[in-house]
Formats: sequence, structure tokens, C-alpha cells
Amino acid sequence: PMLAGRFRGLVRRARRGCSSFSSGAQSPAPSIFNDVLGPVMRGPSSSHSAAALRIGLMARDLMNDEVPATFTVEYDPNGSLVTTHDGQGSDMGLFGGLMGWDADDDRLLTYKEEEKRTPMTTEVKYVDYNAPHPNTYRMTLVSEKGEKIKADAISTGGGMLEYLSVEGFPISMLGGRYETLAFLSSPEAVSTVADWLQSSQSLPTNTRISTHLRDSNTNPGIQMTPGIVHVSSGHPLSTETISGLYEIPGVSRVRVVRPVLPVLDRGSEVPFLSAVEMIRYGQEKNLSLPELAAVYEAERGGISTEEVCTKMDQLVQIFRKCVREGRAGTQYQDRILPCQSIGLAKAMNSGLLIPGDVLNSAILYVSAIMEVKSSMGVIVAAPTAGSCGACPGTLLAVADTMGKCESDVTRAFLVAGMIGVLVQEHATFAAEMGGCMAECGAGSGMAAAAITSMCGGTTEQALGAASLAIQNSFGMTCDPVANRVEAPCLGKNVMAATNAISCANMSLAGYRQLIPLDEVLTAMKKVGEQIPHELRCTGKGGISATPTARAIEMRLAGENAGLRGTGGKVQC
Repeated sequence: PMLAGRFRGLVRRARRGCSSFSSGAQSPAPSIFNDVLGPVMRGPSSSHSAAALRIGLMARDLMNDEVPATFTVEYDPNGSLVTTHDGQGSDMGLFGGLMGWDADDDRLLTYKEEEKRTPMTTEVKYVDYNAPHPNTYRMTLVSEKGEKIKADAISTGGGMLEYLSVEGFPISMLGGRYETLAFLSSPEAVSTVADWLQSSQSLPTNTRISTHLRDSNTNPGIQMTPGIVHVSSGHPLSTETISGLYEIPGVSRVRVVRPVLPVLDRGSEVPFLSAVEMIRYGQEKNLSLPELAAVYEAERGGISTEEVCTKMDQLVQIFRKCVREGRAGTQYQDRILPCQSIGLAKAMNSGLLIPGDVLNSAILYVSAIMEVKSSMGVIVAAPTAGSCGACPGTLLAVADTMGKCESDVTRAFLVAGMIGVLVQEHATFAAEMGGCMAECGAGSGMAAAAITSMCGGTTEQALGAASLAIQNSFGMTCDPVANRVEAPCLGKNVMAATNAISCANMSLAGYRQLIPLDEVLTAMKKVGEQIPHELRCTGKGGISATPTARAIEMRLAGENAGLRGTGGKVQC
């Protein structure tokens, strides 16, 4: 397998801590396949559609893997979801997750028809509750038997999520571990359950246990769960352990929330989390940038480098399929733009365009992928659905124009993923937190580094290209027309492509980036915090607030009433 020979013996499999018990939650390092290149999904927005689906899957597990009888979700008007939950797919994602579907399930195309056949009652409310994050989901689930659970979760960008609370207790669940919750009917059971678990000899390595006890003075007279013991582990608890919990007096129910991410968090250490550390590690181990990326992901997930390369090969095939499907033409009713890549290809073949083989191919590939997304086809969020064309479209166009082999392409995507890890660690992929700079800007930096590496550039040159590309993207607004994540999103993906190609060539030619990538990413996060709320994927400012954009939104609301989620299609 590609790269495998050089990797043997390099993966340390180190663990945080040496005992089987630790208390308190720990956020894992970013993963290429969790945070950057993925999820494989349908829908206009990864932070809305895919993250909402994963939130729904975990909520279903809180209901003991059953569809709830009633489901209520509250959105804070001060966040982004009040104006975007329908148009960007949060409603679709939540329903799909509660039904137990995957993020690329065909039934998402017709989810509203499925919803009519489901006895679950769903209600959406707009409530000002001082939400801690723009993408906050405050949920109440009630089972057929009357069992009620309240939970708060947030979408953090690129399909990633975090549960912030269950039953009002600060319980963090990130989707990468097995989360076992023992609900207690008496406060005295908290210490009993915790002591029993700590004395157990069968808990998986790196299990974390936390206890939560409600203040008896909180909301007197209102029946609330007295306490919860939360067990977080990289492997599922044994059947015997689960049964043992039920036998402890005061344990009313046990729920196991399963992982929803492709790469699990098993407490592994990673060799570096900054560009400076990565360069130093590469020099010590004599590793190229693609090899550094593979070693990083292997250590992060506790998997082999062969598995890392195989996973990347599979994603490359999905990227290529997106390009083919987009170029063949796409169909979908509820969209703003028709498929335009077919016309571009004809213009290219007819000699009607300004010459530029690589540039025009990049425009074609980026457009094709974005059109697959807009038609509810299967795409890879790379790093997000809104920016799904920028990095893969550019990278594949350059590779095909230059006649690069598939091994070179896979190695280049590993580089793109590694740059994305650094972005996620030090900045954000969430447009709600950093505008389009966090999506297309990040994708442009990823592509610039990947192209530079694929064309023979050094690690330093690749990081320099990423730095240049992201610097050029500072301050980009996120203001999609009618919440459809098509316009001006397509143009920004194309701009990200041309920026990436230019910065790759500049770095290969010896241009200086001046500001190191680590410092650029720190500044990127600060710039995102300074962008006004109205320009961060809320539909309240920028292009999305123009008279024409509002007219398009109103027209679509009338024309497509009842069509969203019904599979309505029109010929491209």
C-alpha cells in the first residue's frame, strides 16, 4: 500500500494517562476524516444538514434507539438557525437522524414525504434563551411511554457537533466516543454508581467518568432527574457492565449514545498540532508532508497508515464521481442556479473563453461539484458543504491537466487534510463564527498547499502557499441568497480555486509569505470574531439582504412550497 513502508514503527499509539479511569471531558485533536474531509453527505450545508443529522442520531440513542413520540427544537433568534434551519437543511438533518439514517441516505431527498408517514410529532419554536453559540439546538424528546429528555447541542462547523447538556447537566459529547449515561432516581445513587464503576476491572482503557448531582434547591416542586453518571469510552462498555448498572438501586435507566464520527476518539496522542511542530517532526523523522499527514491521522485515530491511505483513496473516488455527475447535468427543483458547467464545457471546447487550461478546468470542476451539492447529490464536505467545490475541484483539475497519477492525487489530499487540521485547531470552519473566510478561505489554503506539494514543493513551500491563500481570504462574508448556499457561494468557491492556484505558483517560484501559517491562523480566528453577526451565515446582511435576493427568496417560498424534501425535480 502507498506510503506504508516508511510508516511502520512510527505510530506510537500513546495514550493520555495510564489508568483505566479519569474524570472530566477532554476534546480530542482534530481528525482529517472527522473535521476536514467529511462527512460524506447530502444537503446544502454541513454545519446545518450533516451536523443536525448527527445530533438527531445521538438524540435517538437518548430515546433508547427509538423514534420519539414528540420532538421539539428551540432556536434562539440571536443565533443563525431561526433564519436558516429550513433553507440550509437543519430540519431535514434532524428528522433523518431521529429516523436513524446516514448523512448520505437517499431518503433525505423525500424526507417530508417520510415525515408524513411517521407518527412522530415535530415542533419548531423560536425562543430567546441566550444561546451560547449561533448554531444551538435546544431539544425536548418524549417517548411513547412518556419518558422525557431535554438536551442542548451545537453545530461547530463542517459537520462537527457537541452536546452541551443533558437534563440540564453539563454533559459534553462530541460524537467520537461511546457515551453511557446512567440516569438516577435518587441523589444517593451517584456515589454508589461512581464507586462501583471505578472499582470495575472491565472498563476500556482511557474511560472517563463524571458525576452530576442536582442542587435540591433548584426548581423545587418540579420533577427533574436528580443526577446522572456519565461514562465516556473509546470502546463500548460490556453487556455485563450495562446490566450491572441496572442492578444498582437508584438507577432508573441507562442510555448508550454511540459514536457518529468515522474516526473514534480513543485518547491517542498526536505528534504535532502546529506548523512549527510539524516541520520539526518531519525533519527529525525525515518525512515528507503527505507522510506527516498520514502519520498524524494514524496516531489520532489509533489506526494504521495503510488504513489512512485506503480511506483517502475512497474519498478521492467520491470526489471524482461528483465531478462526473456534475458535468453530466443535475436536476432539482428547489435551487436558484441551473447547472451551468455543461455550458462552460461547451464554451471551452468551442474556443470561446480566454485561454487558461488549468484555470478553466478548475472553474469547470468546482462548478460541477457545487451543482451536485445543490441538487441534493452525495458530496464530501471539504472542509464544508458550502465550500465543497473549492479544494477538491481545484486539486483534481490541476492533477488532470498535469497528468498526475492517482497516487499523487491521494498524497495531495492528505496534505490538504493536514492543513485543514491546523485550521480547525487554531481557527474554525464554521461560517457562523468566521464568515466565508472559514469555509472558502480555508479550502483555498488547503488546495494551495496540496497543489504545491503535488508539484514537488517542499513542506515549507506548501505551508507558505497555504499562508498566502488564507491571508488573501481574510474578511470574506457569508451571505447566501435565500439560504440556498448557491449564490454567491459558487463564485466564492471559484475565487478560492484561482487564489489557490496563484498562491501555489507564487510559493513554488519563491515568493515569501512573510507571516507564518500559525500566526495567520491565530489572526484568522480573531478576524472571524470581528466580522458582524449579520455577515456570518444569518441571511441578515450582505448580498442576502439586497432587494433582488429578498425577491428571489419570496419567489422560491411560493414556487416551491411543499417541494423541499419531496424529491421535486426539474430538468437542468
